[in-house]
Amino acid sequence: MPLFNVLLTTAAQETEYLFGLDAQLLFSTAVTAINIFILFVLLSYLLFDPARELLKKRADKITKERETAKQAKEEGIALKEEYETKLREIDREAEAILSETRKKALKKEEQILSEAKEEAARIIERANNEAVLERKRAMDEVKTEMIQIASIMAGKVVAANINTAVSDALVEETLNGIGDSTWLS
Repeated sequence: MPLFNVLLTTAAQETEYLFGLDAQLLFSTAVTAINIFILFVLLSYLLFDPARELLKKRADKITKERETAKQAKEEGIALKEEYETKLREIDREAEAILSETRKKALKKEEQILSEAKEEAARIIERANNEAVLERKRAMDEVKTEMIQIASIMAGKVVAANINTAVSDALVEETLNGIGDSTWLS
């Protein structure tokens, strides 16, 4: 029981002040608040400022990297447009070269065809001339053979009839029969 009495007296003493606010408690609360404030100021210089500095540097670095990336992107877009323009120009030049080459090929084809036609015409003309010459040569050969046959016949007739008047008449008659139409053609 004595313990119970001690507890009751202690509880009675504490209830004298509202919420237990005595001068000692208020003083220690003020000292603790001042200590916390001093600790906050010290920590802000020691920890918060370097942390802020670190965060600021990091933010600046990120901003700089974003600007660099933005510039690189703009340069890339500009280079892409430039390359696309150059590719279009190259395509146009290639098409122009191909078109010009096609035109040259068509002209060359026409030239080759006209030369071939001219050559064919010359060959045909030469063949016709050769045919005419061959015909004339054949006719000359026929005439020569006819003359030889006539001479042989005349020789046989003369040998059979030694009469010169008769042989002259036969030769004359043979030549007249063969001569005019054969010699003229």
